[in-house]
Amino acid sequence: MIRTRGLTRHFRVKGETVEAVRGLDIDVQEGELVAFLGPNGAGKSTSLRMLTTLLPPTSGSATVAGCDVLADPAGTRRNIGYLGQGNGAGNHFRVRDEVVTQGRCYGLSRAESRKRADELLAVLDLESLAGRQAGTLSGGQRRRLDIAIGLVHRPRLLFLDEPSTGLDPHNRANLWKHILRLREEHGITIFMTTHYLDEADTMAERVMVIDHGRMIADDIPENLKANLAGDGVTVTTADEADAGRSAEIAGRMPSAREVTVDAMTMSLRAPRGNALLPDLLRSLDAAGVRVLTAEVRRPTLDDVFLALTGRSLREGEGDR
Repeated sequence: MIRTRGLTRHFRVKGETVEAVRGLDIDVQEGELVAFLGPNGAGKSTSLRMLTTLLPPTSGSATVAGCDVLADPAGTRRNIGYLGQGNGAGNHFRVRDEVVTQGRCYGLSRAESRKRADELLAVLDLESLAGRQAGTLSGGQRRRLDIAIGLVHRPRLLFLDEPSTGLDPHNRANLWKHILRLREEHGITIFMTTHYLDEADTMAERVMVIDHGRMIADDIPENLKANLAGDGVTVTTADEADAGRSAEIAGRMPSAREVTVDAMTMSLRAPRGNALLPDLLRSLDAAGVRVLTAEVRRPTLDDVFLALTGRSLREGEGDR
């Protein structure tokens, strides 16, 4: 559904060349839900703008929904839906009218547009708001309206650029309930960016991480967390001497890494911390180390990015 090779985008800023995207290779299969992550300034939004024909690449190739984004931008747009970070509906236009108008822009007849609008408003629980002005809706209602606008022409591929930013937890959960139901019913491929790492972790089947315009990771969330970050294992001992001895013993275990000591606490990372801990505790007991507490903490996607780059996904200055 998405295939890019060597995709780049350079900008000229104050006489200097800024390489926003550098040699991006992406493969997304039909029906996948893929999260595209990175800190602000990593090149996420620039990449999305190229894939949705809003910005021409400097070099490289991109095929989206079977269409070359440069040779056939109109064909690309006919096959995709796009939810940007802002609201798509005009504040002073009625909800149903906005969906109908979008359908007409895509070449649907007036009757087809009205029928499709009514279908989507029903599916997205917006039927009772059809006559309201878009500007009077709540944040969650407006985002559902944006989805209706993006899906009116039955696209094969839906781009979501931070779809739930600014919504409270209840509205976020409600929005995702509708997105996942539409995907299940219609087999839509979804390519999304988000700053809510729990969304990427629980919703996406695959996670791509971009930094400084380059792809630095691409795998299912569980593999990324296990292989790149690893579980955190923490052991609290009776005194500092025992903590030091526990670090020596842990350091000899093949899967243990990043072994550190802080006062009476020894910490490490391991791909499968729950499997390592029983062996570690047996070894510590055999060595006479007095263990007070032991804990295994599952990693997060932010831990993955810290392991890859040494900084948080939430860091950065202004997206490119």
